[in-house]
Amino acid sequence: MNDRHKYSGFQEVIEAVETFSLEEREILLDILKKRLSEERRKQLGQEIAEVRQDYQEGKVQLGTVDDFLAALDED
Repeated sequence: MNDRHKYSGFQEVIEAVETFSLEEREILLDILKKRLSEERRKQLGQEIAEVRQDYQEGKVQLGTVDDFLAALDED
């Protein structure tokens, strides 16, 4: 799907939503906000699981900011 087609579809959705009543648009907005929040929570959960896995595998080093900066200077 090219960018022009994506934009066209997006524009169609916006135009369709604009035909809704104010109350319907508010309900839709509330639903979308809740779904985005849930999606972000899932993504954060996946990232946390990955970090925990890295920690268990010893891929994470603990230290101070000074330790971190010193390690950067070594590379």
